[in-house]
Amino acid sequence: MPDLTRTTSPGRTHTSGGDKQLRRRVLSAASVGQLIEWYDFALYGYAVPTIAHLFFPESSSAAALLSSLAIYGVAFVMRPLGGIVFGRLGDRLGRQVVLAAVLGLAGVSTAAIGVLPTYASIGVFAPLLLLVCRLLQGFSAGGEAIGASSFAVEHAPGNRRATWVNLVTAMSVVPPLVATVFVGTLSANLTPGAYESWGWRIPFLVALPLALVGLFIRLKTEESPVFKQARETGQLSKQPLREALRSNRAALGYVFCFAALAALAFYLIVGYLVTYLTVTVGLTKAQAMWTNAAALVVLSVLLPVGGRISDRVGRRPMLVTGSALLAVVGYLIFVLASGGGLVAALAAQLLLVLGISVFGGAAYTVYIEMFPTATRFTGAAMAYNLAYALFGGTAPFFGAWLVAETGSARAPGVYLTVVALAVLAVAFRVPETSKRRLD
Repeated sequence: MPDLTRTTSPGRTHTSGGDKQLRRRVLSAASVGQLIEWYDFALYGYAVPTIAHLFFPESSSAAALLSSLAIYGVAFVMRPLGGIVFGRLGDRLGRQVVLAAVLGLAGVSTAAIGVLPTYASIGVFAPLLLLVCRLLQGFSAGGEAIGASSFAVEHAPGNRRATWVNLVTAMSVVPPLVATVFVGTLSANLTPGAYESWGWRIPFLVALPLALVGLFIRLKTEESPVFKQARETGQLSKQPLREALRSNRAALGYVFCFAALAALAFYLIVGYLVTYLTVTVGLTKAQAMWTNAAALVVLSVLLPVGGRISDRVGRRPMLVTGSALLAVVGYLIFVLASGGGLVAALAAQLLLVLGISVFGGAAYTVYIEMFPTATRFTGAAMAYNLAYALFGGTAPFFGAWLVAETGSARAPGVYLTVVALAVLAVAFRVPETSKRRLD
């Protein structure tokens, strides 16, 4: 079993600090998939009302909406499976080729939604085909985040790993903003009939040319030096899944715990707070979306800052501080937000952004540093995606359920605080990985 307490020098400087061209290529290749993958997920979320009407024949609009939301959720169920399959391939064949395959699958499955016949045309096959597309989207998402992070970390200089990973992670914040603007512009400039007939399809179709551009970028970038060395020296595993389960159980546990808190916090701000601010607090949809967009912009700026600090002070201090901060502000966020008003809504979301930035400054890199090269993609993707399915995919539903069951608008904050406190206990025990050599 790998020694999780081992620390060495920061590691080989795989890319020269002066090689800005290679840095741009690597970060572009890693980031482009984040942009497209999260664009796909955000887009479906914004199109749910239209999809509910066109693909589900229920006489009740509420039933149709629930059906379309259920299909939104099944994508998260596929993420762990996608993580295992693509992770295993990535540990055997290489990061580059698998990241290209993941991106191609994401682009095709998203564009396919844009050409699907509706229920009025082909009956029950319409929602079934929509389900297949969403399953493929979730399957591809299972290989994207960890694959891109592994690619970035394995290329990065030893003292810049968290900075590089968080530059890539910050790109996941941009697509919801792009999707919001795209869908909003189309719906505002088309008649309701035109938008429902063909306008809603355009954003989905755009995913295909975006994916082709991304494929070109990824295929032009070299395989990571760490993986190439492992392949040349015969250090790759023929059974990375079995080896990860047998030899990396501590790493799997740490990654699952940290990813659980990161997923819960991230999906609260991306997938739940807009609904919470409109339904529970009483803000208009426009007010809720604008405050949320502002908070996401700040998050995209602060994540790389958190990574840079983590490269200086280490992973454990950031994980401890970040989980403690999320535990403290978890309840306060919903106290502020439930008070009503734009300023309170923005302040609450900025507090959550601060906690995510500190915790994520280390967490997204620890996922990768915890594993040896032979099982890195498989082990990290399995633990990460399972946590995201259980804590991220359920965050919007569970948050709404807590409010309904308890009658307290602050109940989701208690949930976040409890999870953060549990992870804080784990963070105190995690071995420091910032100076570990990747091998």
